[in-house]
Amino acid sequence: MFRILCCAFFLVLITGACKKEATTDTSAPLETVLSSDLPKIRKVMDDPDAHGVQVVFSRITYDSAGKPVFKDFFYHADDSIYFYPASTVKFPMAILALERVKEKKWMNRNTRFYLEEDTVETTVGEEVKKIFAVSDNEAFNRLFEFLGTDYVNQKMEDKGLMPFRLSHRLSVEDAANIATRPIVAYKNDTTMVQLFSSYNKVPDTLKLKETFKGKGYMKDSVLVEEPMDFSMKNYYPVKTLHNTMKRLIFPEVYPEEQRFDLREDDRKFLLAAMKATPAQAGYDAGEYPDSFDRFFLYGDTITTIPEHLEIYNKVGYAYGTLTDCAYIKDKESGVEFILTATVLVNENGIFNDGVYDYEKTGLPFLAELGRQIYKNELAVRP
Repeated sequence: MFRILCCAFFLVLITGACKKEATTDTSAPLETVLSSDLPKIRKVMDDPDAHGVQVVFSRITYDSAGKPVFKDFFYHADDSIYFYPASTVKFPMAILALERVKEKKWMNRNTRFYLEEDTVETTVGEEVKKIFAVSDNEAFNRLFEFLGTDYVNQKMEDKGLMPFRLSHRLSVEDAANIATRPIVAYKNDTTMVQLFSSYNKVPDTLKLKETFKGKGYMKDSVLVEEPMDFSMKNYYPVKTLHNTMKRLIFPEVYPEEQRFDLREDDRKFLLAAMKATPAQAGYDAGEYPDSFDRFFLYGDTITTIPEHLEIYNKVGYAYGTLTDCAYIKDKESGVEFILTATVLVNENGIFNDGVYDYEKTGLPFLAELGRQIYKNELAVRP
């Protein structure tokens, strides 16, 4: 993960409001923010198509009965234009792992398990905490073996969270293996249960725009001078990602069959894990400051997040693409919103070389985007 070596004077931050029937406005306030002359915005927005910018913003208010109301705004949010979702796919994986333990009845998030031929003994709860605290790839991959792609993809479809496609693990050699590894779980102190491997569907090739990216890519330390093919990779467009956050934070807005079926205690645990700083999750604050993986508002700073500000989010970054999806709530001001955005920052056009413009371009853009959205929400609040 990145550590940004610039500490900047930071604005105060955020909360307030949400959805019954969503109304849509495709222009302001996103166009106001994205057309500003601020250098951190302009560096990207002078050529938004080259940077693959897509943004969804939901202003949250409440009606007279206290029911949440969303007003949704979009900038170039297009399901047909592919971007690599990276670690954002860990978000539904964490939620659905908790749903799965409820389905099994004899399991809970603290049931210990291990993968066959693995020395690590863990729990679903522990892996969920790692996913949100430091975006741990191994934690994601263990839950991947627990669920399998068919389970995750079907659940997302059942809940109306489409389009979406999970097809591979992260940062391992056999990432696309359709067979999951067997799992052994402790039913109690004396009884163990084997969860057998599953064989999942071979994913189809994505028929989307921009699945071939760049002018070259590195493979086995050799430059291949042709675009990199992403058509077999995971797919999680910004509107689906944004709607996942809505479903989790405001389940009452949706029909029961479209909600995540979580034990109430597990839902509270999940939200606490999403909001916790790495230090609160047990990691070294020197290595992982409060602002770690909080791209909106804080992505270009190392700072302490004020106590009145709550950020529930999941980021992803890989192959030069940065994405964040966050529900942000300021308990002092009453400002409250959901913001999802992705940006591509790969000036040399070479993928898989590890040379990307995260710190000088991508993170400053997302941080400033979050700050300006928040500032505008303060201004329009009655």
